[in-house]
Amino acid sequence: MNERIRVPEVRLVGPNGEQVGIVSIGDALKLAQESDLDLVEVAATARPPVCKLMDYGKFKYESAMKAREARRNQAHTIIKEIKLRPKIDPHDYETKKGHVVRFLKAGDKVKVTIMFRGREQSRPELGFRLLQRLAEDVTELGFVESQPKQDGRNMIMVIGPHKKKAEAKAERAAARSGAPGDPEHDVDAELAPASESQE
Repeated sequence: MNERIRVPEVRLVGPNGEQVGIVSIGDALKLAQESDLDLVEVAATARPPVCKLMDYGKFKYESAMKAREARRNQAHTIIKEIKLRPKIDPHDYETKKGHVVRFLKAGDKVKVTIMFRGREQSRPELGFRLLQRLAEDVTELGFVESQPKQDGRNMIMVIGPHKKKAEAKAERAAARSGAPGDPEHDVDAELAPASESQE
């Protein structure tokens, strides 16, 4: 940048992207000073190197803001896990299903694990049927991303959400900004009792 550029001549690009042409480094620095801008090397390997007239402080600030915005909009997929037993009580099943629904609504993947104990291991079809039932119950919110498969004493299935994480986040933000009396106001309202019963 500026006086640190150690070449006799450069291919100069103006502040609005216009081509100025090949000029000596002295002339390029003079133009930069007159325009109250910086001379920044943008392609060091070119012959001669390409330099651009720009406000380097503003450029760095805008780049940092863009990078921050990109990081903010980047969605991290989280895999939540729910564990079930083959002979699960109907009430417990509804509670666990409530958690799966909540995770899928939030845009997270859910790994559902059926744990077999003792003689249950000889009846894998019980676990398979339970996983199929759960997949059918949440079909509006998610799809089976990884089919049920036996893994030692466990049977595992992964359910992916139809909504992307970013979409779910935007919907939750919109719901929060709604009126308190609005049924859309709290997406997780109907699942609150299920959350408490997990403890």
